Amino acid sequence: MTGVYALLAFATVAIIMGVLYRPFGDYMAWVYTSRRDWKVERGIYKIIGVDARSEQSWQAYLRSVLAFSAIGVLIVYGLQRLQQWLPYSLGLTAPSEHLSFNTAVSFVTNTNWQSYSPESTLGYTVQFAGLAVQNFVSAAVGIAVAIALVRGFAYRRSGTVGNFWVDLIRGTLRILLPIAVVGAIVLMIGGVIQNFTGFTTVTTITGATQTIPGGPTASQEAIKLLGTNGGGFFNANSSHPFENPAAWTSVFEVLLMLAIPFSLPRTFGRIVGDNRQGYAILSVMAILYVASFSILTALESAGTGTAPGLAGGAMEGKEQRFGIIGSTLFATTSTGTSTGAVNSMHDSFTALGGMMPMLNMMLGEVTPGGVGSGIYAILILAVIAVFISGLLIGRTPEYLGKKIGPREIKLAALYILVMPTLVLVGTALSFAIPGIREEVESTSIWNPGIHGMSEVLYAFTSAANNNGSAFAGLTANTPWLNTALGVAMLLGRFVPIVFVLALAGSLAAQDKVPSTSGTLPTHRPMFIGLLTVVTVLVTALTFFPVLALGPLAEGLM
Repeated sequence: MTGVYALLAFATVAIIMGVLYRPFGDYMAWVYTSRRDWKVERGIYKIIGVDARSEQSWQAYLRSVLAFSAIGVLIVYGLQRLQQWLPYSLGLTAPSEHLSFNTAVSFVTNTNWQSYSPESTLGYTVQFAGLAVQNFVSAAVGIAVAIALVRGFAYRRSGTVGNFWVDLIRGTLRILLPIAVVGAIVLMIGGVIQNFTGFTTVTTITGATQTIPGGPTASQEAIKLLGTNGGGFFNANSSHPFENPAAWTSVFEVLLMLAIPFSLPRTFGRIVGDNRQGYAILSVMAILYVASFSILTALESAGTGTAPGLAGGAMEGKEQRFGIIGSTLFATTSTGTSTGAVNSMHDSFTALGGMMPMLNMMLGEVTPGGVGSGIYAILILAVIAVFISGLLIGRTPEYLGKKIGPREIKLAALYILVMPTLVLVGTALSFAIPGIREEVESTSIWNPGIHGMSEVLYAFTSAANNNGSAFAGLTANTPWLNTALGVAMLLGRFVPIVFVLALAGSLAAQDKVPSTSGTLPTHRPMFIGLLTVVTVLVTALTFFPVLALGPLAEGLM
């Protein structure tokens, strides 16, 4: 029966995504190529002084991204520090300086890592004016950067890659906002709460009293999933019945997470003028997604390992209303899309099962990745793949008619190195520096030993990949982890964007070269297989040693 349920749950998601792929992908392509501006957009352009018809060089585009994001960090940080004087603060005080820094960086970088319990830390004004706003605009920034890279492949002898402000506003108003509104209504129908009641004290059937938090949850839940943000209104995130009441709402939330990332390959194919290229990228994403879901489901269904052995079954840390399959589907989607939301506790997965969400992130989150970040990450890997193929056949590699020369491959290689460096250095420093190690081991790690190592590794993997999920046994609200993870989130978001936009500018400046008999077709099964292998090998060669010290060692005990 478990196998039948797994097949039905996966088939439902696959069919709906298949139906959405073409129309939604085409719509997003229209959004970023249309020459018509909506009236409200023209009003915003006039207020901020932007010429919608003027495009930017990659350097100007990058400066706009960085300036906009820096202002966002300052605003969210300031709102938190001034919380006690804001309306709807619910009587809550300001978070500490290091927690405010971590939270501000987290939401601006589309990570939504939360080192705190949201319902008892942040009031409604901070949630709405700070966090919810960033859920929209940080997602729009990711899509904008991806579209700039796609334009790099599509443009010929151009010194520009688009206009960031136009891309940002269109992505927010034409894609994210309308879908989030519909999504919030559907979630409210399903039982997700939406109110401003604050804290309500009730008497239980045993005569005890309990304080129940309320809040405008459905509106934030929809965009947290659609924008692959992931920050919960409640500490239990999407396992909380106020955020995710039933099995069908959990499937709907999975669809929200997958909708944009799995449709962007179609957008890519439309803009470059070859839909076959989009199908090739989609195939790689789908292969890795299905493989990860299947392996995680098998490991959790087998129920072997320390936690299931102690609890008497693999349901430890999972909600009965979702079951194992609903939990593994959500976990695969959340860590494969950089969302980071959870409807089960990854820390309670089997040792090898808990490694699978970690591997999804270590792959660079291309299965299918976050909104925008997934498509530009896999296009970088495609550049690496065609370079390798060029070496094998002894000719200059080309991708979509653009030559991949020394500059392009250096930028791609630097992009690939950023995330592993942040993960490994951050994890190593947490254990190598005596004072920090003592703080981490005495204050943060609830499960000492091998599993504690996995918890810290997971945290830095999540931060550097802008995912935001965690092994819940790690208490991260300490000066070191708040600061170190905040820095990892910042560098993990914006350093790769620098290389992506530089690559976009380099490609846009080139003319297209005609295909010859020696050109590698990048839409056929051979390239799909090559790109899949390259994606897996880059991860395996980089992270296998540290995985052997953590989840692999624990799983083989």
